[in-house]
Amino acid sequence: MRAVVWHGVGDIRLDIVTEPKIEQPTDAVVRITTAAICGTDLHFVRGTVPGMKPGLIIGHEGVGVVEEVGRSVRNFRRGDRVLLSAVLGCGSCTYCRSGYFAQCDDINPYGRRTGSAFYGAPRDNGSFDGLQAEYARVPYAHTNLFRLPDSISDDQAIPLSDIYPTGYFGAVIAEVSDGDVVAVWGCGPVGQFAVLSSFQRGAARVIAIDGHADRLDRAQALGAEVVNFNEEDPVEAILDLTRGIGPDRAIDAVGVDAESPKSGPAAARAREQDDQHREELRQIAPETHAHNGHWKPGDAPTQAHSWAVESLAKAGTLGIIGVYPPTDRFFPIGTAMNKNLTINMGNGNHPRYIPKLLDMVESGVVHPQTMVTQHEPMRDVLAAYEEFDLRRPGWLKVALDLTS
Repeated sequence: MRAVVWHGVGDIRLDIVTEPKIEQPTDAVVRITTAAICGTDLHFVRGTVPGMKPGLIIGHEGVGVVEEVGRSVRNFRRGDRVLLSAVLGCGSCTYCRSGYFAQCDDINPYGRRTGSAFYGAPRDNGSFDGLQAEYARVPYAHTNLFRLPDSISDDQAIPLSDIYPTGYFGAVIAEVSDGDVVAVWGCGPVGQFAVLSSFQRGAARVIAIDGHADRLDRAQALGAEVVNFNEEDPVEAILDLTRGIGPDRAIDAVGVDAESPKSGPAAARAREQDDQHREELRQIAPETHAHNGHWKPGDAPTQAHSWAVESLAKAGTLGIIGVYPPTDRFFPIGTAMNKNLTINMGNGNHPRYIPKLLDMVESGVVHPQTMVTQHEPMRDVLAAYEEFDLRRPGWLKVALDLTS
């Protein structure tokens, strides 16, 4: 079968690989009809999240059709059309039963003290073969698959595999509630859903910050007030918009590949911090392989959460859903402590939220397919990766058609 395979930092290929098989009685094999490219996948290619294993199939977002189930899978059968949760849980351990699927005790083959399990990820996250492939093995399928009604298209469903539940989780851990003023840092796909989810949870105002005008336009269409950090100092702008108080809640939807401002009043301060950011990047990502204009890490790995901490109101809450690797040891803890901030972070507990989000999509309350801006056949996946890597205008979310 065809699959996108990670061979090294800066080196992914469309390979022919062996089809997966049932390995455990709780497994299912799914024929993937639609997959997607995520910013997290770019972290692995750029080297800003280390620990990947050569030969691993990447990708963690998928919609498909069940081909085969193990004898312990009693809620699905061959032919069922399904959504695959990016984050994996067993459904039976204490953590899963408490809704903390991302901290499942049993699903990660490397032990209970390792990280959240998801497809196409480093060793600490289980090294499960990913979903940018024609077929995928789904562990604990009774928990990690969700049946799709005929009324929901692949385009509507694919954001619910990861980016929508991640954005929603961001609003949950930022403790967004009625009347809050919320700052969302980063207006990529996850940031867009963080904006939407903040409003869904009762936010009175959402301020969205990014350096790309097309992404800010989308956030504004969702109802957000927008700040372009390449045109104004974002901290000063937010304080001005909130009469010097700052937002009650902030969501970091950027992660380790954050960019520094290249123009405007914030650029001069950013240039003073360039040496610091380069040293941070050297320690966070000891191996990078940018070439031919591609796979270049963000130049300010701590920029997003530093701005978020600086601008938050006293006693505010920061929810971090942008991806940061274990090699990142940098955080403005002194400033956060001095302001009595609450910091919550982590990978989303997707199986906890997907049923609720599916219901909203099926009822017509939400139209997540509007975030899918590009549709590419599997044969063109590497070119799609290169365009997405460059943050081309309009390239917000890339869906991959596995049927062509």
